[in-house]
Amino acid sequence: MQRPFDLSGRIAIVTGGGRGIGAAIVTRLAEAGATVVIANRTREVAEALAAELAINGLTVHCVPFDALDRASLHAMVDRVAGRYGRLDIVVHNAGGCPWSSLEELDEAKLEEALALNLNASFWLAQAAISHMRANRFGRILVTSSVSARVAMGGGAHYSAAKAGVNAFIRGAAFELARDGITVNGVEAGFIAKPGRGTMSAPETRAKLERFVPLGRMGSADDIGYAMLYLASVEAGYMTGQTIVVDGGSTLPETGFAVERQWGLG
Repeated sequence: MQRPFDLSGRIAIVTGGGRGIGAAIVTRLAEAGATVVIANRTREVAEALAAELAINGLTVHCVPFDALDRASLHAMVDRVAGRYGRLDIVVHNAGGCPWSSLEELDEAKLEEALALNLNASFWLAQAAISHMRANRFGRILVTSSVSARVAMGGGAHYSAAKAGVNAFIRGAAFELARDGITVNGVEAGFIAKPGRGTMSAPETRAKLERFVPLGRMGSADDIGYAMLYLASVEAGYMTGQTIVVDGGSTLPETGFAVERQWGLG
């Protein structure tokens, strides 16, 4: 009898899989039995994770993730599928926000946000279709963000890119539904990144956690386990959706509602 969420024999690509959320996704998929290929811009970080997981008997390899153009991403996907003879799961987790106010936003930062967060989703999915269709099974997954539906100063371009990702998920899911390929995503809320970023600084984190109904920032594994579910056979009747994993942070009308509910001073 097959155990739940068993990915034995599956081949997966995870972009931005070297640390944080990406590393959690890689680890969870590999623990479930998948052979996972990390496509990461910082190669040494990915290789260190692969070596660490290999000690536990998990199968993880690395490929370069240097360019975001259509030809380069197609070549990367084809290379992985050619090496292993199949491709079952593609997780586009790589993303980022080059912060800028709307007034000071320039072409370079806008193009950077769109190329990494949105455009690459199209090219990776496009490249994966023929390989997944051959086996009548595929999981195309994207790490989105609650920024697709709520705003923070300095990130209008990032929010626009992630809103585009959510629309891409719905459109791609519809087109690929009869090929046995599902397309879904996870909208991440505030996820702790120890030692990295201003939002993970202790004083900032304490302020943020006051306004999260569950009272804490999320962990990378909160996203990793959601991705594991979406990658599994058990999620086969779910497509065109995003799972919001944010500790309830998008539930209250305002921060005042949180303070009123729990009497925070």
